[in-house]
Amino acid sequence: MSSENEIEVTEEERIPLLPSQHDPNQNQNCNNTSVCSVPNQRVASLDVFRGLTVALMILVDDVGKAFPSLNHSPWFGLTLADFVMPFFLFGVGISIALVFKKPLNKQSATKKVIMRTIKLFLLGVLVQGGYFHGRGNLTYGVDLNKIRWLGVLQRISIGYFLVSISELWFVNNTILVDSPASYVRKYFIQWVFSLLLCSVYLSLLYSLYVPNWKFEHSNLLGSGLASIIENIHCEVRGSLEPPCNAVGYIDRLVIGEHHMYQRPVYRRTKECSVNSPDYGPLPPHSPEWCLAPFDPEGILSSLMASITCFMGLQFGHILVLLQSHKQRVLLWSTFSFSLMAIGSILEILGIPLSKALYTLSYMFITAGASGLVLTVIYYIVDIERLRKPTVILQWMGMNALIVYALATCDIFPAVIQGFYWRSPENNLVDATEALLHTIFHSEKWGTLAFVIVEILFWGLFAGFLHKKGIYIKL
Repeated sequence: MSSENEIEVTEEERIPLLPSQHDPNQNQNCNNTSVCSVPNQRVASLDVFRGLTVALMILVDDVGKAFPSLNHSPWFGLTLADFVMPFFLFGVGISIALVFKKPLNKQSATKKVIMRTIKLFLLGVLVQGGYFHGRGNLTYGVDLNKIRWLGVLQRISIGYFLVSISELWFVNNTILVDSPASYVRKYFIQWVFSLLLCSVYLSLLYSLYVPNWKFEHSNLLGSGLASIIENIHCEVRGSLEPPCNAVGYIDRLVIGEHHMYQRPVYRRTKECSVNSPDYGPLPPHSPEWCLAPFDPEGILSSLMASITCFMGLQFGHILVLLQSHKQRVLLWSTFSFSLMAIGSILEILGIPLSKALYTLSYMFITAGASGLVLTVIYYIVDIERLRKPTVILQWMGMNALIVYALATCDIFPAVIQGFYWRSPENNLVDATEALLHTIFHSEKWGTLAFVIVEILFWGLFAGFLHKKGIYIKL
């Protein structure tokens, strides 16, 4: 049964906390430091934030080869690309706070959360499992013995599920928040749950014994199809290095090495690539683990990644509970800088930044950066109301899922490349990219120009869907 107060969980926030434009018939008490709730509108800054995240993902994915410094850090460190996943997760957390901001039927809502989690996970398997071979390889199909089970949408689905369940079942909705103390009481159990997840991750990462292991790979230097068995010596606890960490060990144990990502970022380290920080041939006397699989969206690291969702959830709570622009910006800024400071201190104390492992320092710094970027966008879009410069990002944010699936997973470019004249090179995608290379007299800057055009295309495509009232959601 559904109740009168039930909220459609599969909808993202459709009720705004911010009016889209000033209406003289609204409450006269609304001024430039307060907000009046207006039904059936969206928080524009959150759409822009999501759109920026998708645009950033397209940028770093497609120009990473031309500008390796923009690509993911080979193992330790932080680059522009390493902020994309936390931005996604942070935005999911804010959306959950907005979706569940009213009392609702918990049993019915839980069923909808479970169904959306399953849909997101399966969509992730479809777009990243190996079915679509993408640009440069116009084929389709996957060997079920090698299908990749984990990926970006799968990690988002895990974070979405854990945070949604905590928001439904671990929040005391009988408490009216009218002071910091009541705020703590309302969300105390939820915070304990998130600390428990964090503790499980840290305990396994630093205490789980990682034994010796082996993997099989093709002989890249030989002319035949012979395989080579490589033995990796570990027998350690608490290692954060590529071959012997608990994150990779749990994935190998649970899902198997053939179902993991086969081209991990550590192949771009100095130990594994002569072109580091880009991919390249193995250097002489490279370690055995250079060709081993590793999943950047692993099972254990997804527990820590879900904490980023919890961070976004708390920012969403502030958005729901406070009506003053000034209070929101002040608290968001304070929390953002505090998170970044904590992450920096943890790094100094010896916990390195690693997106691949989703270390504690990485989580704090990227969550703080997410909050800071959202605060800036909120000020520009929803306080100063400068909407036109960000409208393309806003459109992309309204249909972030379809843009992600078609653009960043190379489905649409591969389809376009499938139509060519006489040879596969004579297609619209490659012809446009070659033209821009010629105009800019540089392959690197021509690639960057092509990606900017690509982002504009997807922004306009999302705008077309918006004008038609089409929103793709699960």
